[in-house]
Amino acid sequence: VQLQASGGGLVQAGGSLRLSCAASGGTFTDYTMGWFRQAPGKEREFVAAFRLSDRSTVYSDSVKGRFTIARDNAKITVYLQMDTLKPEDTAVYYCAARMRRIINSQLRVESSHDYWGQGTQVTVSS
Repeated sequence: VQLQASGGGLVQAGGSLRLSCAASGGTFTDYTMGWFRQAPGKEREFVAAFRLSDRSTVYSDSVKGRFTIARDNAKITVYLQMDTLKPEDTAVYYCAARMRRIINSQLRVESSHDYWGQGTQVTVSS
């Protein structure tokens, strides 16, 4: 499975960006795709995830209400719409996927995801 992430960039505080993550090379009958991020000097942290089995989404408290994760029905692609961006959202954003069943307690856990895309830089200026 390959994950191709895109859409990062530089934006002013209060602005918006949309990240994309396209998956290929696997059997996508049941999967979870999501985003993690890593700011300079910090550990990688969970941002958001979409689970196909029940069409559920989950967000970290720091982005809830500002970020939206959505899936393209025709493609194995998830998007992360990031609105009202803050300087503290500055980080390298990583797309991650798991091509098998996942339970709620695993959704936010980095090690529960089997595949990772390359990071895409998001920089929010104040």
